[in-house]
Amino acid sequence: MLLPLLQIASIAALTICLYRWKVGSSRRNAQSWDSIVARLRMDNCTRSLGDQSIWNGNLNVTPEEKWRLIQGVHGLWTMYENARVMLEMADYAARNGDSVDPELLATLRSDAMQIRVCVLSALAKYAFGQATESISVNMTRAAAMYSEMAARTAELLAANGREMAPNFVAAM
Repeated sequence: MLLPLLQIASIAALTICLYRWKVGSSRRNAQSWDSIVARLRMDNCTRSLGDQSIWNGNLNVTPEEKWRLIQGVHGLWTMYENARVMLEMADYAARNGDSVDPELLATLRSDAMQIRVCVLSALAKYAFGQATESISVNMTRAAAMYSEMAARTAELLAANGREMAPNFVAAM
């Protein structure tokens, strides 16, 4: 008696998951370029991320100064959200562009996932009060990848969606 109920419940759960995935996918595909760019969260911390010399170790900046530059938890969460939005921008360019470099798309996808993992790791360490050095390592890594991902996204858009690139560059 219990086994058939479990089978029905698992099939129902799988059906619901597949339906939600399909609805989300079609909603993402129906978005306009302007609606995607409008979701980019722009504030002072994202503007300071463009200076790669800070994140690549060319300048002698303390972890506390880096934390202040990105505005702490707020800046980390902004990077997390913007990584997803830039990935959607790359997917939009791939769907609507003439020829998109598959290696560049793979790199953007990898960057987005690595940024999100680094940010979540830094936030978890911050929440549990672990050593600030390990938070700094994750924060620096996420910020460096974020600035590189923004540059790659601009490169992709310049090559495949010339009409889209100015909106993205103005937003960043």
